[in-house]
Formats: sequence, C-alpha cells, structure tokens
Amino acid sequence: MRSFKLIERYKSTQVHALTPPDANPSSTTSCAATGKVNHHSKWLKLSQAISASVAEPLLPYGLPTTELIEPPIDLHLKSVNHVETLASLYRRFLTCSQFDKSLICLEQYSLLRSLGDPKLLRRCLWTARQNVADIHSKVVLSAWLRYERREDELSGSTSMECGGHILECPKAAMVPGYDPKSFYDHCRCRLGTVDGTDKQIIFGDDECSTSNENSDVSFCIDDEEINCVRNKIAVLSGPFKTMLYGSFIESKRVKIDFSENGISVEGMRAVEVFSRTRRLDSFHPEIVLEMLSFANRFCCEEMKSACDAYLASLVCNIGDALILIDYGLEETASLLVAACLQVLLRELPSSLYNLKVVKIFCSIEAKERLAMVGHASFLLYYFLSQVAMEENMVSKTTVMLLERMRECATEKWQKALAFHQLGCVRLERKEYEDAECCFESATEVGHVYSVAGVARAKYKQGHQYSSYELMNSLISDYKSVGWMYQERSLYCSGSMKIFDLNIATELDPTLLFPYKYRAVALMEEKQIRASITEIDKIIGFKVSPDCLELRAWFFIALEDYQSALRDIQALLALEPNYIMFHGKVSADHLVELLSRRVQQWSQADCWMQLYNRWSCIDDIGSLAVIHQMLVNDPHKSLLRFRQSLLLLRLNCQKAAMRSLRLARNHSSSEHERLVYEGWISYDTGHREEALSKAEESIALQRSFEAFFLKAYVLADTSLNPESSAYVIQLLEEALKCPSDGLRKGQVLYIVKPLCIAVLCLRICLFDSIYCNILQALNNLGSIYVDCGKLDLAADCYMNALDIKHTRAHQGLARVCHLKNQRKAAYNEMTKLIDKARNNASAYEKRSEYCDREMAMNDLSMATRLDPLRTYPYRYRAAVLMDDQKETEAVEELTRAIAFKPDLQMLHLRAAFYESMGDFISAIQDCEAALCLDPNHTDTLDLYNRARDQATHQQQK
Repeated sequence: MRSFKLIERYKSTQVHALTPPDANPSSTTSCAATGKVNHHSKWLKLSQAISASVAEPLLPYGLPTTELIEPPIDLHLKSVNHVETLASLYRRFLTCSQFDKSLICLEQYSLLRSLGDPKLLRRCLWTARQNVADIHSKVVLSAWLRYERREDELSGSTSMECGGHILECPKAAMVPGYDPKSFYDHCRCRLGTVDGTDKQIIFGDDECSTSNENSDVSFCIDDEEINCVRNKIAVLSGPFKTMLYGSFIESKRVKIDFSENGISVEGMRAVEVFSRTRRLDSFHPEIVLEMLSFANRFCCEEMKSACDAYLASLVCNIGDALILIDYGLEETASLLVAACLQVLLRELPSSLYNLKVVKIFCSIEAKERLAMVGHASFLLYYFLSQVAMEENMVSKTTVMLLERMRECATEKWQKALAFHQLGCVRLERKEYEDAECCFESATEVGHVYSVAGVARAKYKQGHQYSSYELMNSLISDYKSVGWMYQERSLYCSGSMKIFDLNIATELDPTLLFPYKYRAVALMEEKQIRASITEIDKIIGFKVSPDCLELRAWFFIALEDYQSALRDIQALLALEPNYIMFHGKVSADHLVELLSRRVQQWSQADCWMQLYNRWSCIDDIGSLAVIHQMLVNDPHKSLLRFRQSLLLLRLNCQKAAMRSLRLARNHSSSEHERLVYEGWISYDTGHREEALSKAEESIALQRSFEAFFLKAYVLADTSLNPESSAYVIQLLEEALKCPSDGLRKGQVLYIVKPLCIAVLCLRICLFDSIYCNILQALNNLGSIYVDCGKLDLAADCYMNALDIKHTRAHQGLARVCHLKNQRKAAYNEMTKLIDKARNNASAYEKRSEYCDREMAMNDLSMATRLDPLRTYPYRYRAAVLMDDQKETEAVEELTRAIAFKPDLQMLHLRAAFYESMGDFISAIQDCEAALCLDPNHTDTLDLYNRARDQATHQQQK
C-alpha cells in the first residue's frame, strides 16, 4: 500500500527478451501496427531437442539456448563517467544563455534515459519546455510531455484537450515568448477564458461594406467592381503604396483592373474589409486561404500574419492538419504549419501509421520544406525518432526519421546520438556494414559506448577476434564499467565468458543479460531449479517482462504450471499485449493453455489468494491473482487501483499509471472517478490538483478513498505538528465511512471446508473497506509516531496485524525502538522477514535495531537481495569514515554510484571529500547531484561551502 514515507523508486524503461537471429523484419513490421510486439525484445533461436513430455505442447518452439543469446545495444547515450558528465552539464546550465538552456536539458534527458527513471526524464522535459521562447520548440516539447504521459490519459479526452497545465497546453504552445514562472502556472483554459481568435463574430453590414462616399478607388475583377478606400489599401504593403501613390499610372486611375492577379471577387472584398477593420472573423476559411496567398504576392505582412493566425486557430484534428499544412508550407505560413504539426505530434504514435503524415516528415524534400518555415529541427526529429523506434525498430520510416535527425544535428552529442541510434536500427535490420559505419561515426564524435556497437557489427560479419580485441582495448583504456565486460563476454567462451559476466554483474548488478545467460546455461545442464534461482536474483529487485517470460519458460519445463501461470499473468499486467516465443504465441493464449492444467479458482477463491499473497508481500503473486480477477470482471475499478499500487511497489511506473487510468475510466460514480483522477495528478507531480480532486469528491460523498487521498497528499506535502493533527483527523474520518464492500458476503455459496464466518471475513478482508482499513491503520500509526503518541501508534499497528497487515511489524518495531525496546524492535522485524516474500527492505530496517556487526550482516543481505537500495552503501560508508578509513568509505559509495548515480550517495561522497580536503572532487559530486535535483538545499549549501574553501585554498 502507499506509505506516507517517500520510497525510492527505480524503473527500467528498457525491456529485453530473446529473439531468434533469423527473425523476419517484415513480420515484425506487420505485427507492429497492432501494437502487439515488443520491439525492444529478442527471443532466442530455440533448441530443437526437447524431450517428449506433457510439457511439450506448451513449449512448441523448444527451450532457449546459450549459443546465440545476446543483449541488445542500448539505444541511448551512455557515459563512461556519469558523475563527470552530469557535473559538466550542471556547470554549463548555470552559465549558458537562456536560448541554450533547453538544449542542455535535452542533452541531460538523452543521457539519463539509460538510467530509466521516468521522474528525472520528465523533469528534464519540463525544464526544457519552461526555457524555450519560440513556438516551434514549445509545440514539440508540449507534445512530447503529453506523449510521455499517455499512460495516464483519461477516456474521452482528445489529443488537443488541455490538462490544465501551461507547459502541456496546446494553446499556450502557440504563444511566443518566455515566461520563467510558467512552470508553476495553470493555463487560461483551466480558468475558462478564451482568446479572441476563438470567438466567432459576425460583422454588421456597415462593417462589411464600403459606402460610395468613402471609396475613392475600385478594383475590377471580371465584371465586378470592389469599392475601396485608397489609403487603407495603400497601407497594406509597400507595393500597394507605390502603386496607388507613386509614379505608376494606377495612382491616377479611379478604376484598376485586377483580373489577372489571381484573386476572386469574394477574396478581394475580404481584402477590402480587412484593410478597414483588420479582422477576419466573418470569412470562410477558403477565402482566408486566398487572402493568405494574395498577401504573399503583394508583401502584405500584417494581413499575412492575421491570416496565418486565424487559420492556425482552426486546426483541431488530424484531417484539418493534413489539408492545411500543405497551404502553410506553400505560403510559408509558420504559425499555420506549427498548428498542423502540433496536431500531428499530439496524435503520436497513431499518426505515424498515416502515409500522408510520413510523407510530411520523412523525405529530404519534406525536411527542406519544413526548414523554410522554421519547423525542421533536431528537437522535432529526435522526438519523432524515439516514437518510431518504440513502435517499430526496423521500419523504413524509423530509418528515414533518424537520417533527418542526423542531418539536423549540430552539437557533438546530437551527432553522437543520431549516429548511434541509426547504428542500432541498422544492426536490427541486419545491415551490418552500414551499422558499423554509423557506430564508428558516433565514436569519432566522442561517444565511447558506440565502440560496443562497432564490435557487435564486426562480430555479425564474422570478425569475432577483432571484436574481442576492440573491447579488450576499451577495458584497458578506460575505467572498467559493467557493460564493457558484458560486451566482451560475447566474443569468448567457456570459463572466460562466465568470468566476464560475473565481473559485469559485480560492477553493475542491474544488467539483465548476465543473469539470463547464466540461467539458460544452467537450464542446458538440466539444473532447472538452479536456473530459476539465478533468474530470481534479478526479478527480486528489477521486474521486467522478458525475465518473467524466461522464468515461466523454466517452470513449464519443470511442469510447475501454477508458477508458470503466475509469471505470465504478472507479465500481462506489465505488458497487456505481450507476445511470447519470439512473437509466435500470445501470452493470453498461453494463459488459456496453462489454466487447463491447474485448479480453477472462483472469484471468492481469488479474494482469499490475493489476501494471502498481500499478507506475505508477494507482489508478483498478487499481480497474477488480480489479473485473473480482472479477466472475470474487467470493469472493476477497485481491482485496477490495487493493481496500480502493486506496480508502483515494483517500480513499474508507466504500467501503474495505465492501471490507474483504467480504474478512473471504469469508475461507477463521480466521486470515485475524482479520487482516481486525484491519484493520477499526485503521481505526476501535481499535488495541488490532487488535493482539489479529493475535496471535490468529499463534497459529493464522504468516502474512505477521498479522505485517505486528502490525508496522503497533505502528509507528503507538509507534516508539522498542526498539519499532523489534521491528517490524523482525516484518517479517523476515513475509518468512519461506510462501504458497500460487505456485500461480498453474497459469495458464500462456494463449497469450502471452512467455517462460514472465517470465509466471510477472509473474502471481505480484501474488499475496499477492509483493504483500506489496513493501510489507514498502518499510516495512522505512522502519523501518531511522528506526533510522539507512541501508545496510540502501537494500538493502530496491533489492530493492523490482527487483520494480517504484515507490514505493520515495521511500524511496531519503530514504536518499540522509540520506547528503547531494541530487542523487541529487532524481533518485530524478524517476524516481518520470516513472513515477507520480498524482504530486502525488512533486512535494511532491522539493521537499525541491532549492534554494528549484526547490522552489517543485515545490510549485506539487503544489498544482495536488492543492490539498488542506497541506504546500505551509505551506512557502510559512514561506518568506514567513523573508523577513519576514508579511502574505503569513498570506494564503497563509488561502487554504487557507478551504476546508480543517486542524489543522496553523491551528496554523502561530496561531504566525505570535503572532510578529506579534496574540494575539487566535492564540488564535482555536488554539481552532479544538483544536475539531478537543482533545488536540493543541503547539496546547495555544501556546494557553496566547498567552492569557498577551494577558492581560499587556491589563494594560499
């Protein structure tokens, strides 16, 4: 459940599986349009030798082999030294011009993508959008922000609908200029105001016509005369002024023949009206298009701008955009083209399947046409390329967009990124020579990681020794990084391969490939249990669809169909359209096959199973049960909400947002819908909006969920004594609220050898009111502890434990510790360790309640179970500093920072460097930390102090 404490989240956005080397790109392309292929994944060429058994129908393509298994080349920029690169970015951001700030944010985004933290990435795009002034960049970045939030898009919303925040508002993007406060602002759409371009005003006859008394010149088109005011027409442009008041014969004439100037009678009348009123509101769009063309021919800049803006305001769907963008490009109407681009970009990825859209972006000629109106940029093609690669890595569209991105690149990092990603795509398309050239070009502009791409391309062409030597040289020239050893392992065999893979895991335990390779190798040796244990190591702290699929494969071979079914059901919660066995079998279909071989659960059984799994903190098992329940009741919003909580706990944030959006979309009442919208706002960083949604819901109906949301947001925002008392009051109000969850008792018809009362309790325990009571009691206990009301807190935790909320052991341990009952606190955490399936955090927490030696053992276990947890590294480093082992303390932090440049660890290492008198290193660590969070107060203080000390040291 959600906790009031901020939890560390890590999410890898890259999903790898295993693909046969002979996979046909065309078959992948055909599946891509349906959204059912994971294009970042690879399934291996399968073994032909599998023993005939009952498992064989479930493994129609055999088992994976180690011969051809390989990791993909990461699509994103990778730095050999993250800290140095981040520090440099921060320094450049502080000193660059306003125009360059957004480009630096974009560079930071490209570097941080390999870390996979969606919150950091979103902050980069936010800051980039905040620091741009031109319409083109605003349009692209606002569309990009919307694309990144597509998992939490609500049903019924359109691509051009405003979410209330100025950085993502389509109308705000069409307004030029820079507003440094815009990051925090709501847009005018939210306030219900509309600018003048949206108002349809019909002129009166006196505005639309010119009386003969005022007119002093007539323009004749065919047999029609359009009466005009000479000086009004003359001020439209220099050419008109010269014609009407200069030395031309027209200046002496009252009637001027205008039949050969390509404008209709209606168009010229509209020009006359505009010359007097400067308004276009009453004209049909076709007339305004004619006026736009006329304005271009006669250099009427004011009229051109007005027509451009008016036509831009009319673009609201992809049909309009496809029609009007050609006019905009032909007439160099920049604002109109921007409006059309905005619609096309906000319809991604679906718009990329439209051939007319592809034609607008992909060819060299198309890029040149966009450039003429200021709408061809590296930013545009970077965004388009990322979407195209996510949809289909090997499509021709992806290649063309990357080529255009390369042509627009000006900075070194831009060229490196474009060449590297183009190399990755060429590699997937089996165009190995071209891929090698692209990777070499990326290397030449300073991207060291692209050497791995060069080695892979050479290997594919049969030059294994050359690839080995290349990676060997890289390891010799640079400080060792995990991916270097992982890549070199591909080009050797036997014990040397295993040695490199073990070193890779030691340097970077987050790399998936070493675990998968070792697991498959054990499988080939008939050690199925050992292979499952090996893959469990990575699933224990970094859940990915491909690893779950691999483990399900092993369970099928073991004929443990219940466990295999669990893993595939959990996998489908992460990737609903996942295709297994290198795109041959739908995961949904495999669930059907496995379901025939296991005991079927009724919905009541599912509630009991879910309750048991939640109690033992088995998140993957809980996900699987919820998936089965949703198959029977897909519109149950409560289940979708529980699914989102589990996915958040597993650091699968995009999948969690998708579940939360579905919960909102299936809400049965307005007050429930508002609650889920509040959670969406909270999880995307909009706390004020979340609080507003909770209050709206309470105004409609007092409910547990609404009170809990309000309490949660307030507690996370500010928790002083006064606000704590209010949060407690809110939680107490929540516990008083009724719920229709007790109606679950109607499922008592099921046949089970259990006491009716116990069954009823177990079934009801996991329905909304009881499940919510669990989290309310636990969180209420946490607030009581913060307020110093330890006895009340203990009562809350004991009540939570009585209804099997296992995590309450941790809260009770904290209470015991504050009462100086360390032994009791230790025992409570031991109970949690014994009960919990995922217990890395429990070992970490128990270390606080024992002596140093036992604490170090617990923290070592926590690191082994989850190397992404930062506290154990920081604790061990602090102990080493206390023992005056400064070098060892720094090395402990450095080991973790190498694969996870975390703010807290960077701050602590900077503090260590400061105490050692190494102010230059301290400054660099502070700069890297501030690149991740520029507003971190403690790091800012340390940074300023270290710079002052460094300056003072230099002056000496």
